[in-house]
Amino acid sequence: MTLDKYGTGQDPYCYPETHILRNRLGIQNDALLAQAERDLSEIAASQIDFSLPPYDLAYLKQIHQTLFLDVYDWAGDLRTIDISKGSTRFCNVSRIEPEADKIFCAMGQQAWFEDWERPQLVRAMAVHFGDLNMIHPFREGNGRAQRILFEHIIVNVGFEISWWAVEACPRRPTIAGGGGGEGPKCGP
Repeated sequence: MTLDKYGTGQDPYCYPETHILRNRLGIQNDALLAQAERDLSEIAASQIDFSLPPYDLAYLKQIHQTLFLDVYDWAGDLRTIDISKGSTRFCNVSRIEPEADKIFCAMGQQAWFEDWERPQLVRAMAVHFGDLNMIHPFREGNGRAQRILFEHIIVNVGFEISWWAVEACPRRPTIAGGGGGEGPKCGP
C-alpha cells in the first residue's frame, strides 16, 4: 500500500495507490501538481480582499476556498481524516472546530491586538500561528491560508509582514514549534 505524505495509508483524498491528491486538473505528478498549486494560489491570493476583524474559522475557510478552488473540489472544507507528518500528529478531526474556535476567541479577547507594540505582537502572532498550524484544518494548503489570515490580522493593527524572510527558513521548525521547540533560527 502506498502511504501519503502524512502517513495515513491510502488517503481517500488521493488517487488510488498514490500519494497525489485528487485534483480538478487531473495532474498525477507531484512536481507538476505542486507547481500548479503555487501558480494558481498566487493568482487567487491577489483576489482576496482585506476584511476587518472579527476573524473566525469561517473566514479562514473562505480564504482557503479562494486559494484552492481551481485545484481541489474540497477547497475551503475541513479535512475529514486524521493526519500526521513524521512524528507530529495534527488535531483530531472531531476537535478541529472547537480547538480553532478557542484560538480565534483568544485573539478576539485580545481585541485583535490593536494598540499592541511590535515585540508583543510578534510573539503573539508566532504563538497563535503555531497553534493554528497544529490544528491543520485542511487536507492541504494550511500554511498558505494561514499566512493570508495572519497578514490580515497584522495589517489591521498597522504593521506589515513580509513572508519572504520566513519562507527562507526550513519548514520543520514550524511543526517543532507546536511541540515546545525553540522555533526557526533564521537571519543574523
